[in-house]
Amino acid sequence: MSRTTDRRGGRDGSPRVVVVDDSPFMRGLISDLLSEAGVAVVGEAGDGEEALSVVAETRPDVVTMDVEMPGMGGLEAVERLMEETPTPVLMLSAHTDEGAEVTFEALDRGAVDFFSKPGGEVSTGVSRESDRLVEAVRSVADADLDAATRERDDPSSAASRSPGAGAEADAADVDGPLTVVIAASTGGPNAVERVLSALPMADCRVVVVQHMPEAFTSRFADRLDAASAYDVREASDGARIGAGEAIVARGGSHTLIDSYRSGRLRVKLDADDDSHSVTPAADVTMRSAAEVIDDPLVGVVLTGMGSDAAEGIRVMADAGARTLAQSEDTCVIYGMPKRAVETGGVDAVYDLDDVAGAIVGGEA
Repeated sequence: MSRTTDRRGGRDGSPRVVVVDDSPFMRGLISDLLSEAGVAVVGEAGDGEEALSVVAETRPDVVTMDVEMPGMGGLEAVERLMEETPTPVLMLSAHTDEGAEVTFEALDRGAVDFFSKPGGEVSTGVSRESDRLVEAVRSVADADLDAATRERDDPSSAASRSPGAGAEADAADVDGPLTVVIAASTGGPNAVERVLSALPMADCRVVVVQHMPEAFTSRFADRLDAASAYDVREASDGARIGAGEAIVARGGSHTLIDSYRSGRLRVKLDADDDSHSVTPAADVTMRSAAEVIDDPLVGVVLTGMGSDAAEGIRVMADAGARTLAQSEDTCVIYGMPKRAVETGGVDAVYDLDDVAGAIVGGEA
């Protein structure tokens, strides 16, 4: 049942959270994991209807929302919450293809990010991933909900376009075969889709590194393929990418540019060696691109938490690539772009709607 309380406390400055899950055990587990990390759990709810009431009463900084619940489920609850009491939402989704599909729908309806429950015994998996869960909650609590809402509701946004709308864009001339590496994390799925849908067809090949688990990256590639003029697919070991094609780095491994010849890339997938905080890591892909590609190269850092891509963008800049970052005003989380800019390796900063034009326009 629903409950509002401040008994769990929380350190000064910690986010205030409402936990929504139909399982009392899971609500208690998630609440305990968060409170032990100094995050204040101020309410709990067992379904979407209760969640709306608890959120309206407690006005938290973030809501963790389960997807499958009796009565009002997570999808409807997110949509209603955005209308009635706009609050950053972290979806808790199953680590499955079906979980990926419903999670993307939740992001379309207003959720900021998601935490993928590991397979197997759920309680054991969540406990093992407690640090990642806490980091995700803190990140979502800091999200610019206004930027996320503008991105989702703007009639010109990717979410509002008909499938394949990017194909209608005029073809662009670029200075030689162009390779683009795009990095993103929190808030990235919609931002990447918006950039790809606006990117005109050109002698261009695109590599997208979005922080996302393995069960999700194939579905994400399908979404980008439907929204853009480019032929988009999930990266596979040994895959080759030519003009007008794009790949999405597969979750659970790192994507490296293994070779480049006659305008075609060949990629290699490497297992995570625990030397990076995220998998896939944009730093790995960007560094390999800088080492291998001798034709025009562009690095792009979009919304996201953490520092991934900061090292990579610096290496790309040192290799002569053009480097771009998304502006703070249009980021859901101004973490990755900020760290990239702080390295001194970013040539120019653009609002999200201007990124696609900057990629092919050669301006920096």
